[in-house]
Amino acid sequence: MATPLSDTPLSLKKIAVVGLGTMGTGITEVLVQAGREVVGIDVDEAQAARALAALEASTARSVERGRLTAAERTDALARLRTATDLTAAADADLVIEVVPESYEIKHQVFRELDGVVRPETILATGTNALSVTRLAADSARPERVLGLHFFNPAPAMKLVEVVSSVLTAPQVVAAVTDLALELGKEPVAVGDRPGFVADGLLFGYLNQAAAMYEARYASREDIDAAMRLGCGLPMGPLALLDLIGIDTARTVLDAMYAESRDRLHAPAPILKQLSEAGLTGRKSGRGFYTYEAPGSATVVPDPLTPAPDGAGVAGREVRSVGVAGSGTMASGIAEVFAKAGYAVVLAARSAEKAEAAKARIGKSLARSVDKGRLTAEAAAQTLERITPAGSYDAFADVDLAVEAVAEDLEVKRQLFQALDKVCKPGAVLATTTSSLPVVACARATSRPQDVIGMHFFNPAPAMKLVEVVRTVLTADEVHATVREVCRTIRKHPVDCGDRAGFIVNALLFPYLNNAVKMVEEHYATLDDIDAAMRLGGGYPMGPFELLDVVGLDVSLAIEKVLHREFRDPGLAPAPLLEHLVAAGCLGRKTGRGFREYARR
Repeated sequence: MATPLSDTPLSLKKIAVVGLGTMGTGITEVLVQAGREVVGIDVDEAQAARALAALEASTARSVERGRLTAAERTDALARLRTATDLTAAADADLVIEVVPESYEIKHQVFRELDGVVRPETILATGTNALSVTRLAADSARPERVLGLHFFNPAPAMKLVEVVSSVLTAPQVVAAVTDLALELGKEPVAVGDRPGFVADGLLFGYLNQAAAMYEARYASREDIDAAMRLGCGLPMGPLALLDLIGIDTARTVLDAMYAESRDRLHAPAPILKQLSEAGLTGRKSGRGFYTYEAPGSATVVPDPLTPAPDGAGVAGREVRSVGVAGSGTMASGIAEVFAKAGYAVVLAARSAEKAEAAKARIGKSLARSVDKGRLTAEAAAQTLERITPAGSYDAFADVDLAVEAVAEDLEVKRQLFQALDKVCKPGAVLATTTSSLPVVACARATSRPQDVIGMHFFNPAPAMKLVEVVRTVLTADEVHATVREVCRTIRKHPVDCGDRAGFIVNALLFPYLNNAVKMVEEHYATLDDIDAAMRLGGGYPMGPFELLDVVGLDVSLAIEKVLHREFRDPGLAPAPLLEHLVAAGCLGRKTGRGFREYARR
């Protein structure tokens, strides 16, 4: 019979950690440094010894770096003891299990704990993939069972997801949340579903990246570079899968798919193939990449490592560049080329628009001078290289023409028809589209072999990534030319084929759409989701911060293009996003999106 809960705040001073792998050891370190008495339990005596040695080493490093005093380290280690039997948890106020992700193993641990611990003890599971409710229902104290999901490495990562089932008592949630705060963590309250918030969003994105690689749409290096440089992520998705463990990722995705039946969560076949072959990532020495040794973070070349640039087809000479457009992107691209020493013709629909665009570049350069990034002389020389023009006829002698006009296929087609007539034979014609088919622009010309995509990211002067988009008609030397130009302007080119979203948007916007669906379903708040992805996923912005910056109308348009091309029901734009756009709530630019902003 369940013990009734009083209104007295629950005190969690003595804590048992069951399972002393990497995560259990990290949680133990956090607890002892925060003044808790901890018993670390692992059935493997050698593993318990390794965990203790790891703690001694990590706390010694903390002393060397000035994060702990020698006395604090001694006190922390004195608060820890290890054991190999669950009976050692008998006097614990809280037990945190972090044993392998298996219902059978976790059920066995919970059943044994029910017969060992006091009636008032709280039991927390560290699962990130299994049902907390299912574990609680089989316990003798379901109201005292909840999820407590730390992120790896636990001492460094601030996020902790506190997971309630429908059976969990509010006082238990409050006690564990208070504990997380006392540990210096940022707790996020979530309900019980596979992946919770952070992993629920993260693993769908990782799965799509694996499927993208499996389809040979882009190389592993280009997929990873695109997401690091295009989204500011600390790691690319395939490198992250290797770090997490491909077998672990497959387990999480299997659990997510079993509940959601969303094809975006159905594990990509390559995850099964690699797992069953024992190629589970860093821990085995090989996964998507090959590593120096099992457990090493050092990637070594293998047969899939791409040859260095310059080893293939020679490109065409490019001395002058035409940039078509007068908006922020066109101005930024013109600035990038001019800084790199190219003569630039900046053409717009009128001379006034072109002059205004050049003036915008002047202000941008002046800001760089003020910040010490550029000398006044270099800024003046850069501006002198830019010639504004009110007609595309000024592109007659350019070697490369880059369009950055409105994201409207008919507008772009008309522009490419004009460029076809104006530009000299052999000139490369490039579109900066982020969502439209490049081949449609190519077919508007008599020289589709000279047309390619060069998708810059905003702001172009700051962002290092360029997606180089080949159509089935693009000539090899045109592709080589654009890659050489990217190196000259100090951008990182990644190759991809001509399909909706290319690399970055095809992986980014389904993730953003899934975050909106979480809010629609009242699963978590905007603030909690944003915090979870910043703190747990290493994202520079939470999804709702990013949506409001990008613009909800722009985001919706990209999601519609992705849904139309791939025909996957899981890519259908979230109704909440459509409703906000229909209401004119487009994000920061209108003062209201998912959040409200002060009017300037």
